Amino acid sequence: MSATTESRTPLARTSSHVLLLLAAAWVFPALITPAAPAADVKLLEESRQAMEKADPFMGDWEGIFTQRNKKTAPLVAQVVALGKDRYHATLLPEFDKRTTTIANLEGLREGDAIRFFGWGDVSCYRGPDWEGKIENGKFTGSVPGREGGTFELRKVVRIPPTLGARPPAGAVVLFDGTNYDQWHGYVRVSAAKKAGEKKNAGDKKAAGEKAGSAARSPAKAAAAKAAARIPGPVKWVIADGAMRAVPGSGSVVTRNKFNFFKLHLEFRTPFMPEAREQARGNSGVKLHNLEIQVLDTYGLVGRSKECGGIYGRVDPSVNMCAPPQQWQTFDVTVQPAGSDGKARLTVLQNGVAIHEGLEIGAIAQPTTIELQDHSNPVEYRNVWLVELR
Repeated sequence: MSATTESRTPLARTSSHVLLLLAAAWVFPALITPAAPAADVKLLEESRQAMEKADPFMGDWEGIFTQRNKKTAPLVAQVVALGKDRYHATLLPEFDKRTTTIANLEGLREGDAIRFFGWGDVSCYRGPDWEGKIENGKFTGSVPGREGGTFELRKVVRIPPTLGARPPAGAVVLFDGTNYDQWHGYVRVSAAKKAGEKKNAGDKKAAGEKAGSAARSPAKAAAAKAAARIPGPVKWVIADGAMRAVPGSGSVVTRNKFNFFKLHLEFRTPFMPEAREQARGNSGVKLHNLEIQVLDTYGLVGRSKECGGIYGRVDPSVNMCAPPQQWQTFDVTVQPAGSDGKARLTVLQNGVAIHEGLEIGAIAQPTTIELQDHSNPVEYRNVWLVELR
């Protein structure tokens, strides 16, 4: 994540901020620099506690690989919980870039430790048989062979540079953690039909005729679907200053529409270790006929279906997804069209540009902002925007 202050760096290199070391059931002391603002320390502690509660092994690890010839190189790991005491570790040269994977390791928990085995063969890390272990706050391992070596990593908790950002003067505050005044939900289609039948017995026949007609025409089907999206009360819950999707309750949508803007929102995916792909913390932010994917793809690969991808259309430049249960940020800018008549979209996830100046065509009408219910209890908070003229 890119830095905005001296104390925050790209999904921040915590040596300049706060280093939080965790392993198994132990929490190691936090090292706090004098320059770290109190608010940042509070947000880091919030993330640390959420990670510890979900899974003390899961998350980012950072350290050094030492070759047999004593040469060293940086090494980081993303450890993903897969349920039933199973884990996956992706070893990389650095965080926050789409780079070549050094090694992929599969792990199994054994009491207060995890043992990993896998394969890797990249540059100075060359070696076919990697093994490792997380125990007592360290992720250590070795690679056999003449060009092999050893590694030692420590767990780090990193937060986005705009996490907790307050809306500037003139901003439209869409959600401040207290109410849904700026939002509405949708009445479920079945409920809408039932209400219509009670009010007017003829509505059932009319609805059936519309459905039959729509089935014969894709255009009519789309129109019928849109007509069925009847505004209603929001059925999501508010807890601890965040709105949480209630599976099956429907999406939530802003009451007002906007053309060009800078949007800030924070989101958190649930911890669902046994879920896979689109069933793993799924939601989305919809605007101007695009969906910015919200999904737990931490340490996993899915390209246009990765968290932050323009769903089904454009890959994010890097998979910037943080571990589940950590708060993340989207900072989205919809820029007015230039001389070419095309508006552009820029998306920063956790402080890193994952889409920059993406052409999205001419914008003829304003858009609502929709937060999608995809049957997972994804959370959102601190949602606001600044309109651009």
